[in-house]
Amino acid sequence: MSDPSAVETLLRERLSTLSPVALELVDESHLHAGHAGARSGGRHYRLDIVSGSFAGLRTMERHRLVYAALGDLMQRDIHALSITARSPDETTR
Repeated sequence: MSDPSAVETLLRERLSTLSPVALELVDESHLHAGHAGARSGGRHYRLDIVSGSFAGLRTMERHRLVYAALGDLMQRDIHALSITARSPDETTR
């Protein structure tokens, strides 16, 4: 899938399985022009997601949930993904 807006729509749909209370997805591909992943069509994203699914989990466990939700997108459409994953009670700190 080469259309960035279609990739972003699919990302948001897949991440909805985590029932986020907040989700910010930023395409930062333009910052990586000329990078090997950019040349092959993979996009660079920054994700800030808040979900009750993350309560009590360590950072790596949270990232695994995100990667599982995204599935095959990580293998073909996304070259890099920077993740900030918090539970709702961590947003007030």
